[in-house]
Amino acid sequence: MSVCEAYTEEWKKRVRTRILRSDGVLAIVSKNSLNSSGQKWEIQCGREEKKQVRGIWAYKEDRTSIVGLYTMVWTWDNIANWID
Repeated sequence: MSVCEAYTEEWKKRVRTRILRSDGVLAIVSKNSLNSSGQKWEIQCGREEKKQVRGIWAYKEDRTSIVGLYTMVWTWDNIANWID
């Protein structure tokens, strides 16, 4: 979806539909996440829809923490274990 479309009701409807069809939500976390209202909304939407929500750090040198979100290092083992 285009950034220009983000946060409209139509955008939220499409994102919620995709979350409903998913088994979980994987948020890519960086220092920019703290100011991203769209990402915060997606995480909250995943929780509202009772999906497993997990964070994964985008960069080795950036270990930003989002309150209430367990965040892990990007490794294939971590991803595989989360999926299982």
